[in-house]
Amino acid sequence: MLESDRSKATAHRSEASVRGFERPRGLRSRVKVLPEYARGHNRALVLQTLYHAGAMSRADLARETGLTRVTISDLVGELIAEAIVKEMGVREASGPGKPAILVDVDRAGHHIIGIDMSGAECFEGAVMTLDAEVIARETVARPEDDGGEAAVAVVLDLAERLIAASDRPVLGVGIGTQGVVRVDGMVLDSPNLGWHDLPLQERAVLALGLPVIVRNDANAAALAEYTYGAQRSDFMLIKIGRGVGAGLVSGGQPLTGSRFAAGEIGHVVIGTDGGPRCICGRDGCLEAWVNVGRLTSAIAADPEARDDILRDAGARMGIALAPIVAALDLSEIVLSAPGDLLADAFIEAAVENLHARTLSGVFEDVAIRLTAQADIVLRGAAVTVLSDQLGIS
Repeated sequence: MLESDRSKATAHRSEASVRGFERPRGLRSRVKVLPEYARGHNRALVLQTLYHAGAMSRADLARETGLTRVTISDLVGELIAEAIVKEMGVREASGPGKPAILVDVDRAGHHIIGIDMSGAECFEGAVMTLDAEVIARETVARPEDDGGEAAVAVVLDLAERLIAASDRPVLGVGIGTQGVVRVDGMVLDSPNLGWHDLPLQERAVLALGLPVIVRNDANAAALAEYTYGAQRSDFMLIKIGRGVGAGLVSGGQPLTGSRFAAGEIGHVVIGTDGGPRCICGRDGCLEAWVNVGRLTSAIAADPEARDDILRDAGARMGIALAPIVAALDLSEIVLSAPGDLLADAFIEAAVENLHARTLSGVFEDVAIRLTAQADIVLRGAAVTVLSDQLGIS
């Protein structure tokens, strides 16, 4: 996108683009489009439609979006000039008349850099196409001091190397990190990284010279599940790794909360029987019970107790989920976690306890499943950039 266009649309995108527009697989907007933002809205509508529906003629695009052919012709011409859209050739003729020329998003014309900071032992980054397909990837070890300024330096260095590895213009950099993250990319609190009131997005923009979007890792993962995964508009995605966090989509709308902490279920104390000490200093937090490191260590110490360990952890998860499912009337719970660990016994116990603690006959169809997506935080980071820069979600 041209720099002048970015500056004109920034104010509108800060609210509207994170929600997207009411197109297939797009996050639903509740914001009335004002006349001064109409062109930006129409651009995003065209791109959103092409991104999800694929190549079509200008006439088809006009019918699909409800925009006039003149408006479509103008917008497509502008987007082609910016190398965001390209002509794909002539559609095979099926009748009399001149065959239509197809247009589509130039999915390989730009790259997106995605970074996932949620790993237990390393941070991962990737160069991706606009379809969030990984072109190249790189991992770096988490700093030994486990956070602070060392973590900032590591992630910025990783981003710089990935940008240098791209042979296309870079649309932007998306970063998924643990912790409570404000809409402007300020990390308000991240116990696992030792961050408090860290302006990570602002610092990354200054260091990299590119658009940067910083989001909570679980929220980014939820966006990836919504955009590329199952056709559900009401679900919670729970990211289980070094910690536990969740992203929420309700009625096709991402929920972040007034404190930007919606989905921060990891530090909710489960039960009154104490439990393992959490990094936050309390005993018995959900994160302390079900983080991958603890479960792996417990199973390694007593392999024969594997199912009992996983069932106990799953039961804690089900207890935590029951009031959330009941309050938001969610259709599904999606887990992003090691499938060889958190399956079978863990999910069975979580479902059993969830159903036992919610209204009989109402929530019995709520399922818990593992996501089918690999690289879900990286792909979610790509969605945040697409949404911010192009209005695509």
